[in-house]
Amino acid sequence: MLFDNYQPAEAFDEAFKKSGEFRAHYQAVVERLGDVTPEEFQSIQRTLSLSFLKQGVTFTVYNDDEGTERIFPFDPVPRVIPGDEWALLEKGLIQRIEALNLFLKDIYSDQKVIKDKIIPKETVYTAAHYRDELRGVKVPNDSYVQICGTDLIRDEKNGYLVLEDNCRCPSGVSYLLENRAAMKKVYPSLFQEMGVRPVDVYSDWLLEVLEGLSQPDNHEPVCVLLTPGVYNSAYFEHSFLASRMGIQIVEGRDLVVQNEVVYMKTTRGLERVDVIYRRIDDDFLDPEVFRKDSLLGVPGLMRAYRAGNVALANTVGTGVADDKVVYKYVPDFIKYYLDEEPILPNVETYLASEEKEMSHIMENLDQLVVKAANESGGYGMLVGPKSTKKEIEDFRGKIKESPRNYVAQPMISLSTHPTFCDDQISPRHIDLRPYILAGEETRVVPGGLTRVALNEGSIVVNSSQGGGSKDTWVLY
Repeated sequence: MLFDNYQPAEAFDEAFKKSGEFRAHYQAVVERLGDVTPEEFQSIQRTLSLSFLKQGVTFTVYNDDEGTERIFPFDPVPRVIPGDEWALLEKGLIQRIEALNLFLKDIYSDQKVIKDKIIPKETVYTAAHYRDELRGVKVPNDSYVQICGTDLIRDEKNGYLVLEDNCRCPSGVSYLLENRAAMKKVYPSLFQEMGVRPVDVYSDWLLEVLEGLSQPDNHEPVCVLLTPGVYNSAYFEHSFLASRMGIQIVEGRDLVVQNEVVYMKTTRGLERVDVIYRRIDDDFLDPEVFRKDSLLGVPGLMRAYRAGNVALANTVGTGVADDKVVYKYVPDFIKYYLDEEPILPNVETYLASEEKEMSHIMENLDQLVVKAANESGGYGMLVGPKSTKKEIEDFRGKIKESPRNYVAQPMISLSTHPTFCDDQISPRHIDLRPYILAGEETRVVPGGLTRVALNEGSIVVNSSQGGGSKDTWVLY
């Protein structure tokens, strides 16, 4: 009954073919949900929302007159990915993080990638999150990115494409884990019947990666999670992950540096800290080196870091790999460092800083998606085909004023997925954020956060822009 009137959109639909037939790997889901009435499904959704609210599964929207704390909307129609399809994604994601780690190591040491003219020097040096202070600093295991969330989209023509990498402090994994816990309560028998791979290994894998960064010693490594505090938009996730790993969650005021060693203040006195999983941006980490007015960080942290007495995950300066201008060169990094062809291609990207590409952007603003190089959360964007003439002209001025800060891409029709909206199942655009953990072994959590644009026709899936999420079922 639930799918009786479902009409796949023009875009590639993950669950249904254009003919209206469901795809083979969705059979059990369609059969199980097909017997549910819209009223019953609405009741399931309400129950889950209430459960999330009671558990504090929320996020914060800044500068919102309606209030800040919100539930991340959750849709109980799961996304299903067959095992062979996931194997290809996994291989491509591991290839990508390996190349990004080699790129980061290179630019903070010999800079061969610049000398060999793979990427212009100016592009690296003008990246908002490039940190010259890290040049020559030895980092544990030569690893810069331990936790990465890479955003993927799929369209009819090109299949899966990488939309962007998140190498600084990728968020959202707590919703992935909570979504799975919720779905197990709703459809307990389906998981075993379909052979869905578990995702609750994430916390164990993450702790293993963190402990692997500590220097060999006679004591068990002490890891902490450094948060900006309870008013941060992702504080729920910070406390959730710290609890799951069994480590302390701390703020900057809870740590002190003495003799280039980091200590945590406890009721028993000072306790040495070996590894910090930091959820604070570089700018606020250490007021001695970065922003002098920061009250969130730890004075002297970078001295301890340079001395090799504490490890940070992710390393300072990784944000240069998140820059949307640098993103264009990642396929070149894969060829340069690994001598391989990219398994997962980028979206075609034009740089406003390049004269020829600037001309193309200006002539086709009404057909392109324009993004600021270092914005996230769906901010700083122009979706040309869905914008007014005034919005387009305003953006034209911004691009001319600061060409280095903008890239443009063709508007990709993100794949759609059956989603319960307005008391019925309708197609809504989605993306996928898998989480990659790079330690002694690089592993991809078999799932990911499927984000969904709940507004009809919208391609902006970010929670701050009205998006929601789904559980992602990867099959054996």
